Amino acid sequence: MNELQQLQRQTFDYFLNEVNPANGLVLDKTATNWPSSIAATGLALACYPVAVKRGMMSRAAAVTRTLATLRFFLGSSQGPQPDATGHKGFYYHFLDMATGRRAWQCELSTIDSVLLLAGALSAAMYFDAADAREQEITEIADALYRRVDWQWALNGAETVTHGWTPETGFLKYHWEGYSEALLLYILGLGSPTHPLPQSSYSAWTSTYRWESCYGYEYLYAGPLFTHQLSHVWIDFRAIQDVYMRGRGIDYFENSRRATQVQRAYAIENPCKFDGYRECCWGVTASEGPGPATLKLKGVKREFYDYVGRGVPFGPDDGTLAPWSVVASLPFAPEIVLQAIDYCVHQAKLTMFNRYGFKAAFNPTHPGEQGNPYGWWVSPWHFGLNQGPIVLMIENHWSGLLWRLMRNCPYVVTGLRRAGFDGGWLNELP
Repeated sequence: MNELQQLQRQTFDYFLNEVNPANGLVLDKTATNWPSSIAATGLALACYPVAVKRGMMSRAAAVTRTLATLRFFLGSSQGPQPDATGHKGFYYHFLDMATGRRAWQCELSTIDSVLLLAGALSAAMYFDAADAREQEITEIADALYRRVDWQWALNGAETVTHGWTPETGFLKYHWEGYSEALLLYILGLGSPTHPLPQSSYSAWTSTYRWESCYGYEYLYAGPLFTHQLSHVWIDFRAIQDVYMRGRGIDYFENSRRATQVQRAYAIENPCKFDGYRECCWGVTASEGPGPATLKLKGVKREFYDYVGRGVPFGPDDGTLAPWSVVASLPFAPEIVLQAIDYCVHQAKLTMFNRYGFKAAFNPTHPGEQGNPYGWWVSPWHFGLNQGPIVLMIENHWSGLLWRLMRNCPYVVTGLRRAGFDGGWLNELP
């Protein structure tokens, strides 16, 4: 078994073990009494086809797990009650692992609901046999997608809100600026029941920010994951919307450039953090060793907890996320493979971990005394990080998720309504 195969298998074990098999809910984070995350659950649904293809799970077992998950969401409590599972077809960000009810008075999350729906749709595209159980997967995924009220999520504005709570109503933030919301708008535009208006997409792209950094011109978003999550499901090679036609590139090329910017930033290392170099990078939204201020080697360093770290404009405190490196594998394998090799063999970030890479590490911060690394390493695994590792390794090898979603009529409709054309999209009926 080669290095990538081993990493994919170790990472997928998270979804085999950190789950309630009765309802399919996947743990957000490997901490005591932690809830499920709907994003992690959606990523798990997308990973089960990969697991079948790679012999990590039997098809029958994957169907059983997928059905348990989809049946739960179809039958779960929908409504404005504060202890429901969802409302208007969307779902709360965090759910109790046992009951599936809202946890922590969290928000009804539009983007996390999208990751759940994308997982359901990809499962439906893969499990397409004439078998009654596989047909049920298709029917439930379709029903879940159709009941989402995307227009409600606009809250009367041009762009989609981040979420809603029964206590205070809609969150004040809307999806503006390039981000993982690319997938959100495409699925919202593709709905046959309550679709987003086409004007919402142009309103969103009007908030984009084009930058030139380290010799690369690209559509800017600081955290690396924002250039990856939509690409887990959609193959953006050679297809363009109006904005990208005007720039002469596609979103795939944009993500390649964003990945190269990460490496160039690490080589320059303007803040002089330990470890940063051509094979050690990956600045993204992640947890970290803070909040703390330490004087290290005569330099006062401020460290953050969870924050949307980004390149090249920050914030940055020396914290790197190895999963975000792997998730760039399809875009720039020549530099990503080198960085994976460093993380495995030099930083030894898989040595003490059950599920491959932990969420983040910081070579500048000393960590707790006596830790096996000699620097800070997150004690946790997160489902949101595990999924893109499994899926983007697979897209690099076989394009499995991309091929599945090319055949999803809702994705195709959403892309076309967003103004995409070219490439594989023009080859479809």
